[in-house]
Amino acid sequence: MADVVVVGSANVDLVLPVQRIPRPGETVLASGLSRGPGGKGANQAVAAARAGASTAFVASLGADESGELLRTALTESGVDLSLVSTTSTPTGTAIITVAADGENSIVVAPSANAELALSAEALSAIRSAKVVLAQLEIPFPTVQAAAEASSYFVLNAAPAAELSDELLAQVDLLVVNETEAEAVGGLLLDRVPAAVITLGAEGAVILTRGAAEVRVPGVPVEVVDTTAAGDTFCGVLAATLAAASTSSANTGSVTVGDLTNAVRRANVAASLSVKTAGAIPSVPHGENIDARAAEVYL
Repeated sequence: MADVVVVGSANVDLVLPVQRIPRPGETVLASGLSRGPGGKGANQAVAAARAGASTAFVASLGADESGELLRTALTESGVDLSLVSTTSTPTGTAIITVAADGENSIVVAPSANAELALSAEALSAIRSAKVVLAQLEIPFPTVQAAAEASSYFVLNAAPAAELSDELLAQVDLLVVNETEAEAVGGLLLDRVPAAVITLGAEGAVILTRGAAEVRVPGVPVEVVDTTAAGDTFCGVLAATLAAASTSSANTGSVTVGDLTNAVRRANVAASLSVKTAGAIPSVPHGENIDARAAEVYL
């Protein structure tokens, strides 16, 4: 069974490079159009696999050309797709505008993602995984079911949403940016035992009950496209936490030191991802992450 199981969305990305993100009611002209594999779940699964973890993906794809595009990209990255279901509903689609400064704006049509439910086989894989990672581009009941079956559950609460106490009670580690942290509501450590708040170019903050706040500084880099930065961070974080496990049986225990090391590696990976356009094409491989990390954290 896989050490990391990612439960999440898979989309085909339609990317429009623009000089700047349009304001409400404004039309801008794009300098081109590209089409490629993406979706938060797929990006995170690729990131975990490329970071060195045996990774299985639980997702729903359409029986269409877009689905085949995603299957090919995921397989080439070493992701186990035996738990991916196929539906007559079209594969999800994301329309992404990317500004000249690398910032982006994204609209997602969930389509097949909205039909994702957990099979008995998926639940078995989730129970045996060292780390389970999910996001919020799939139905909330599916996220809840994955959380309840996990030994160590990481929730990337994106897109931003208010979360129920029932779901948060099952979360071992919450990963959010500043906007998503506000949407969750309340003091984070009153609702989850540990949280990582990503700060973009400023790095990340680690919060854990009973321990001091840890700040991980950002890594300076020339930004081309930030589309997959957050997903790369989450996937590499999950892979690194899984590798830090000292037992093949799931103890559900992660030390502050393990978490700090994982955030540092994930932070470096995210900084590498923004140097390349696109989602899955921008996700770095483990050897490149570790080489850059050795330079950053001398």
